Amino acid sequence: MNSDQKEFYTAEEIAKILGYNIMTIYRYIKAGKIKAYKVGKEFRVRKIDFEGFLEQHKTNNDL
Repeated sequence: MNSDQKEFYTAEEIAKILGYNIMTIYRYIKAGKIKAYKVGKEFRVRKIDFEGFLEQHKTNNDL
């Protein structure tokens, strides 16, 4: 399954995609910046929620 077909991402996958430390992603989840579901001991983030997070943090480079 390629990433275009994924419906959920793990916190580790998001950290890798963004080039962030995993602890930063956990802090974002805890602060409510990224909506996540806890399944067992791991967090899962819906693709649409991750895309929404990215959209909220998009910069306007038209300056």
